[in-house]
Amino acid sequence: MFFKFRLFTLYMGLCMAAIFGIVGACSTEHYKADADKEVYKIIDDKWKDNFGSKVNYTISDLPASPNDVRIENAVPPSGIITLAQAVAIATAHNRPYQSQKEQLYLKALDLTLVRYQFAKQWFGTFDTRYTRDSEDEKIEYDAGLGFDQLLADGAIVSVGIALDWARFLTGDPQTSLGSVLTASIMQPLLRGRGRKIVQERLTQAERDALYQIRLFNRFRKTFVVSIISDYYRVLQLRDVTINAENNWKRKEQLRKRLEMEADEGQTARFLVDQAEQSELSARDSWIRAMQSYEQQLDEFKIRLSLPTHVNVELDDNELKALVDKGIIEPDYTLDAATETALLWRLDLANSRDGIDDATRKVIVAADGLGTQLDLIGSAGVDSTGKTDFTRLQFHKGTYSLGMQVDLPLDRKTERNAYREALIILEQQQRQFDNDRDNVELDVRQAHRRLQQEAKSYGTQYAALELAQKRVDVSPLLWEAGRLNARDFIESQDALLEAQNRVTAALVAHLIAKLNFFQDVGVLQVRPDGMWEQRIQ
Repeated sequence: MFFKFRLFTLYMGLCMAAIFGIVGACSTEHYKADADKEVYKIIDDKWKDNFGSKVNYTISDLPASPNDVRIENAVPPSGIITLAQAVAIATAHNRPYQSQKEQLYLKALDLTLVRYQFAKQWFGTFDTRYTRDSEDEKIEYDAGLGFDQLLADGAIVSVGIALDWARFLTGDPQTSLGSVLTASIMQPLLRGRGRKIVQERLTQAERDALYQIRLFNRFRKTFVVSIISDYYRVLQLRDVTINAENNWKRKEQLRKRLEMEADEGQTARFLVDQAEQSELSARDSWIRAMQSYEQQLDEFKIRLSLPTHVNVELDDNELKALVDKGIIEPDYTLDAATETALLWRLDLANSRDGIDDATRKVIVAADGLGTQLDLIGSAGVDSTGKTDFTRLQFHKGTYSLGMQVDLPLDRKTERNAYREALIILEQQQRQFDNDRDNVELDVRQAHRRLQQEAKSYGTQYAALELAQKRVDVSPLLWEAGRLNARDFIESQDALLEAQNRVTAALVAHLIAKLNFFQDVGVLQVRPDGMWEQRIQ
């Protein structure tokens, strides 16, 4: 009795070791890597060249693509972040950007499960039990192996083989073993038959993955434009701060000069007070400008996912280069821009394809109204003998073939689904028409804004030249006695305002141009995260 129990214990131990060995072989890292491989295979296959460079789309817990921008240290040792570095840091670390990459991953992950439903779904089971009563004791084992599969035309096939045997610990020590092969098939003949009907969910999942790739690339474009825009807005505020500081220093010099002249009796004391009041106002404006700049810089750090306490600055050379280039008008007429946008806008492509999706849904809903007629077949075959499980007795098997009919006597749910599908089709058509009109509106607004900012820049630049001339001649007029302190102060204020307005107009024109390219659909994200114009 003790020997039998030890034999049972040893066998159970071996079985458990085998089971846990198999389970342990498939670690969590294995499953994660397998999912990543399948997901990015889907994304790579569906990513088209006109979407943009296939970079910066892997989620944060994966190694970067060889084409991705590699940032060993997010902040350079100098503490000065160039425009390209800012965009690279943002695409690598910005939190909303990471969420968009995860949404893309999850949509492709959903597709893997839908694809799996049309693949062979294998199963394997093993059961063992020890039984003892007053007369005998035994160990029994049951095992099964097989698969289920949904075919593209709607047929469901199931095949399995079951093994069962028992080794008696008392009495006859021979092994009693048997096997049973079972198979079944269910083939729709009317309702639910055909690839278009059966694979609708797969078709929609495939298209949803494509839509998400388009949305991600559309997001990348708007994201890069927003980062570049914010970068130059921060530099603009820094320029305002510098101008305000220079204005304060000029007025400080004016006040000191007037004090000297007042001490010598050459200038009235009230003019000194007036100059001092203007100096204090200029100093207050400089302090306020500095606070606004620092606040904007801190907010930009957060967009880069950098702590606000990190001491960084943006590169002034970026603004200087923009000033040197001035404004460059895009070579697009309004009609050409509108036509290009209707062709290249990724969000509009999704809306357009939504009509096809809704049309298919009507076909599927209409199919649900018909009669359901299914052909059902099954087979079961036992093995020969107690120990010969390699031979199956097909001539003694059990076979069945039948039909299952569901007449369309009650189709209220299906009727409502069909009517709903028709309405959704009409809604989707209207939605596309509305989206197309909005795209045209976006382009027209962007085109008008671009022209407006170009004209504004020209006007402000001319005003700056006049203000600079006025300041340049002020010392001469002052020496000639043809200019009083009030006029001198006003010329300084006019120069400050003109300087700020020119910088604001230049930055506004650049942002308007980026938004124009984005709305037209020709703005592309380069591998380094910067932008370029699509070559038509």
